[in-house]
Amino acid sequence: MSESETSQPSTAFEWVGGEAAVRGLVDRFYDLMDLEPGFAELRSLHPSVLDGSRDKLHWFLCGWLGGPDHYVERFGHPRLRARHLPFRIGIKERDQWMACMMQAMSECQLDPTLQARLTESFMGTADWMRNV
Repeated sequence: MSESETSQPSTAFEWVGGEAAVRGLVDRFYDLMDLEPGFAELRSLHPSVLDGSRDKLHWFLCGWLGGPDHYVERFGHPRLRARHLPFRIGIKERDQWMACMMQAMSECQLDPTLQARLTESFMGTADWMRNV
């Protein structure tokens, strides 16, 4: 095997599979949130139509994972906590967000090692977003 075949991708963005794969992950996340009763509190924090939310998370995750900075190009610095302060985010909402994202990552068949690393990073951010 050549070195390129045995080495890991240089960014999580490449490891996920690029922009189309990030979009697939985001779409599965919002599909689950929209359909699964166990994510009802999380869903209630979002607008009735999820298209804008889907786009913003996709754009954000592309850059956060080491790919194109679509979100920053459109809106500037993400200021995640400030942008989420108007919404009640407690332990239940954090846990629902995490469960939904973990299920989406699993269903999108991300590499298990990558899933573990992303879960750790997502949890740190999701916990930091709590405001109640």
